[in-house]
Parts: sequence; structure tokens; C-alpha cells
Amino acid sequence: MGEFYALMTAIMWASAVIFLKRSGETIPPFALNVFRVAVSTVALVLTLVIIRQEVFRQAPLSDYIILFASGVIGIAVSDTFFLMALNRVGAGIMAIVDCLYAPFVVLFAFFLLGEELGLWQYAGMALVITGVLIAARHKPPEGVAVRQIIIGSLYGFLSMATVAFGIVIAKPILHRSPVLWATTIRQIGALAAMLPVALAVSNRRQIFSLFRPAHNWRYSVPATFLGSYLSLIFWIAGMKYTLAGAAAILNQTSSIYILILASIFLREPFTARKVIATALAILGIVMVTMG
Repeated sequence: MGEFYALMTAIMWASAVIFLKRSGETIPPFALNVFRVAVSTVALVLTLVIIRQEVFRQAPLSDYIILFASGVIGIAVSDTFFLMALNRVGAGIMAIVDCLYAPFVVLFAFFLLGEELGLWQYAGMALVITGVLIAARHKPPEGVAVRQIIIGSLYGFLSMATVAFGIVIAKPILHRSPVLWATTIRQIGALAAMLPVALAVSNRRQIFSLFRPAHNWRYSVPATFLGSYLSLIFWIAGMKYTLAGAAAILNQTSSIYILILASIFLREPFTARKVIATALAILGIVMVTMG
């Protein structure tokens, strides 16, 4: 079932990215991330209550600390970087930059969990990076500077590094924890870190105004439900019930879905450069995770 969960993650996330791109046209990245994390945290807590699971179950304090840290790094920090990148480069190019996720998972698993790498994996990583560089050199849309594409790709790089690090440090905990509980604790950790910042920044009125029903909810609410609730549950389940490498490669198929959906719903051009970059990146992912 782990492979099924990982594939569903890709489908849910790809759909969420389209809504996130639309949301980002009117909502700043950090504000949108606060909204997503807050709403999805409430939804996850309510889900635990409905299925009669404890929100704060008996578990070692170290488990809570690691899951909280995983949420701060992999949600609060990573998702903000992701939204900053998405606003600058669009869903199509971001889908290719997103391919860095699997190599980062393998890299951090090597350093933190003792999983070994071989020449095949290193060659795969080189292909992924090549694909990302090709994407970063893509002709920018009208009115978008090349510098903006480069900066957006850098934010995307940081997003993939932090999300991979966040899930790898939590993986040992996932093996002995219920999926919904671990997902909820990560979200609570992220929200606990973001709320004080949201209260301190100068545009806090704008951030908290998002919680009042408004026209932009038609994008931000589906984005939250698909990307911060369903996708997150499937992602944690995939990581729990199958090997990290197998889950990562199936998660990464979201790149294909994003490119297709972006061309249909966002009218982003499906260019030959994007096709080549995606093909190289996905081939690299296969080499890294299956080597």
C-alpha cells in the first residue's frame, strides 16, 4: 500500500500546485503558508478526534521534539520557500526544480540514516541537476526577467533541500507512530513556529484577514485541502509503509502531472526545453532511487 499512497501524494500535490499558483497571484507566500498550515492543522486535529485517536498520545519526548522540528523545517520553512519560487518561475519550471527532492532524500538518508550511495546514484543526481539548470535557463515568460527565474530556482532548491531534510529526520519516528498522529504533530510544530512570526510582522492584518471568507478562498481552500491535508497524509503514509527511495520516485511523478495541468489550466507553454529538462530529471530520479 505504501506505493499507492506515494502515487496518490503526487496526484494530490500536482493538483494543489495549480491552485497555489492562482492563490499566489493575490496572496504573499508567507501569508498563504500561514493560512494553509492553520486550516490544515485544525482539519487534522478534528480528524483525530472523529476517529477517536489521541492528539497528544503517550510517546517519548524525543519523538515530539523531532516531529516538531520536522514540521518547522519541512513545512514552515520549506513551503514558504516553495511558494516564493512558484510565484517567480511558474508551475511548469517549478515542477522540474521539484525533481531535486528525491536526490536530496537519498543524500540526507546517507548522512543521517546510514544508507549507502553508489556511482549510479551520483550519476543520477548529476542528471537531475542538469535538468534543473536547463529549466532555470528557460526563456522567461513575457514581463519576467531572467534574474527572477534564477532567484526563483534558488528558492526552489532551498525548498527541496529543507523538505527532504525534514522528512528524513522524522522517518525513524514514522515506523513506530500512527500516520495521522505523526502528520498532525508535524503540522502543530509548524504552526507553533509560524504564529509568533505572523503576529510580529508588519503585514499581520493582511495575514489574518485571509481567515475571513473571501473571493480568493476559491483557490486557497482547495489548495489547502489537496496540498496540506490529503497530500500530507498520503505522503507520510507512503514514507511509513515503503522504502524512502521507492516513495520518493513515485512522489516525483508529480512533476509530470504539474507540467500537464499547468499547460491546461495556467496556459503555461509546454516547450521542448521543459520536456528535455523533465526527461533528464526523471531519468536521474530513477537512477538515484533504484540504483
